[in-house]
Amino acid sequence: MDFPMELLENSLREMEIPIELDETARRRLETYAALLVEWNRKMNLTAIVEPEAVAVKHFADSAALFKYVELPPAARVIDVGTGAGFPGLVVKILRPDIRLTLLDSLQKRLRFLEAVCEAIGLPAQLVHARAEEAGRQEAHREGYDLATARAVARLPLLSEYCLPFVKQGGCFCALKGPDGQAESAEAGRAVQALGGGQTQVFSYTLPGGDGRTVIRIEKRTQTPTKYPRNPAQIAKNPWTECSSKGKGREI
Repeated sequence: MDFPMELLENSLREMEIPIELDETARRRLETYAALLVEWNRKMNLTAIVEPEAVAVKHFADSAALFKYVELPPAARVIDVGTGAGFPGLVVKILRPDIRLTLLDSLQKRLRFLEAVCEAIGLPAQLVHARAEEAGRQEAHREGYDLATARAVARLPLLSEYCLPFVKQGGCFCALKGPDGQAESAEAGRAVQALGGGQTQVFSYTLPGGDGRTVIRIEKRTQTPTKYPRNPAQIAKNPWTECSSKGKGREI
């Protein structure tokens, strides 16, 4: 696969993302892109496999996270519903010091990510679980500086999946399409109930014209122990604010 590295680097500059690619990062991204195309022939990882589209719509879009969140050295990061590893594995390649957890409910996706991590020589914790299960586990709950997710669910539900992972003072960043402002408004009560604080919506445009948003939610207080709810409860009361009497109010 002839990866368009110059296009990626130009995209990062055009989007004003404060990242410079060294030779190691370039080599790892090229390997990642090649494995994505190879594995996609035998399993459905992504509809985007053209080299130029991978460079812009997967790699540059994932790297946009660095423009809107500052990660401390050795930050603990979890990518919820990671799929083919976006944005989490791109973030790890660009910041190898972070401690990355990739969470997904499908084992075959994690096998792909394990192969990528081995090929590029970077470690990551791979967790096979649903977010609402892992978010109740002591090893993961309230333990991360950053939880992130890309194209997993609408923000009210996604906040319930992700905010339980974040420690106080950390944040949750959702990478969304152009309607992020509307989703943020929709999720206001959910965020408050789950321990979230200030919410900011940042809009940007990918080279080529596609609109994107990053929704950044600070973690103000611990998430109440009743969250995340189990799938049956979520289906019955699709989101969110559950009153003290247990009745859900849809937002």
